[in-house]
Amino acid sequence: MLLWFRNDLRTHDNPALHHFMSIRSSSSPGKAIFFISEKQWQIHDWSPIKIDFILRHAHDLVAQLAQLDITLELIKVPDFSAQVTYLKKYCLTHNIQEVIANSEVEFNEQTRDQACIDQGISLTLFESDVIAPKGKILNKSGEMFKVFTPFKRAWLHHIKTFGFDYLGKPILNTVAADTQSKAPSLSSGWPLATDYEKHTLGTFFQDKLINYQQDRDMPFIKGTSGISPYLAAGVISPRYVLRALQHRSPDILLAIDSPEFAWLNEIIWRDFYRHLMYHQQKLCKHQCFNSKYDAVHWLNNESLFNAWCQGKTGYPLVDAAMRQLNQTGWMHNRLRMVVASFLTKHLLIDWRKGEKYFMQHLIDGDLAANNGGWQWAASTGCDAQPYFRIFNPIRQSERFDPKGEFIRKYIPELVDIPNKDIHFPHGYIKKNGIERYWPAIVDHKTARENALAFYKVL
Repeated sequence: MLLWFRNDLRTHDNPALHHFMSIRSSSSPGKAIFFISEKQWQIHDWSPIKIDFILRHAHDLVAQLAQLDITLELIKVPDFSAQVTYLKKYCLTHNIQEVIANSEVEFNEQTRDQACIDQGISLTLFESDVIAPKGKILNKSGEMFKVFTPFKRAWLHHIKTFGFDYLGKPILNTVAADTQSKAPSLSSGWPLATDYEKHTLGTFFQDKLINYQQDRDMPFIKGTSGISPYLAAGVISPRYVLRALQHRSPDILLAIDSPEFAWLNEIIWRDFYRHLMYHQQKLCKHQCFNSKYDAVHWLNNESLFNAWCQGKTGYPLVDAAMRQLNQTGWMHNRLRMVVASFLTKHLLIDWRKGEKYFMQHLIDGDLAANNGGWQWAASTGCDAQPYFRIFNPIRQSERFDPKGEFIRKYIPELVDIPNKDIHFPHGYIKKNGIERYWPAIVDHKTARENALAFYKVL
């Protein structure tokens, strides 16, 4: 029997690990593997900071599993095909009769698992990445919801009626050894999941959750939980998140108007996009959810795209957001909507180019959530914003960064621009002969008119 870790590098609420421990002999040590497949990760556009984050957790898991008398081997193979080949040979060599793992919803991952089965590997799979089981939240026609709000109502009804499986933490034998490399780490600013759970999440619940609904859209405030990298990497369970929230607010599933529920609503959105990908595998293949948009001939001006990537659009909030992404590997959620709208509506550039750029830079890059967010912004997706809703980057800036605090943090060239002026494109500003900014690459009013005409054709 072999335990195969994938996007679930945790001992906490891990169904595959729970099953493995329940059936293995207590007299024999357990075997587990995790494949380090950087070529495959690069094919999937994983960012260097996310890969670093994953590897830190993989090495930490070695020590945690040792306390459970399970030896975790970290195996370097290039891609999914090599994983299948290695696994088959491993099972033959060690007389492995069953491989236990948690399922993954993405198309390539499911294709890999089927290849394992076709090679004669007995693969037992569990679900660990959502709260409500995929395939269970359906409309009256037995189909997946196409709008989030009725999905949420059905999701809440299911959880209130049937509950959800939460497996807790296994009891460890000793204090974990420090297995972390002392070499510099790209993601070292993000603590390991065990530390995040003990300190950061608790502080968020105690001090920030009550104000989350009003603070979450303000990028100059640290008003969010910062949990997205941990959920995306599978190192924290979404079911643990709900259980922890229920411990603090026992009636959270009923109190939908409470400040606490605003945060749970984002967790339900995450489930929504993963359920959607389960039912619509074409989303894994970069196809539009709304197929009529497959006929769009995006302008895809490379110079405009490069300006967007570099944070040189001339719109301060957009540029500050892109600089935050490029410098830190993370971007505030409100700003993700702003920059995605700008790319697809102002510049008329294919949402897939933005989706790929995000995945290549985000520490919390997740195919389902990233695809869902980009298609929402581009009006091509499920329950997307209507095509005529076009964010005004100046108004967004005035509303969500009124004093320009976030802008000044990432665009020091504008540090002494008055608050009332900082939200606008500035042209060339020079001080002591030094260029401090650049003009807008498009005019908002003109770009909006062009976008309306562009989309209306469809």
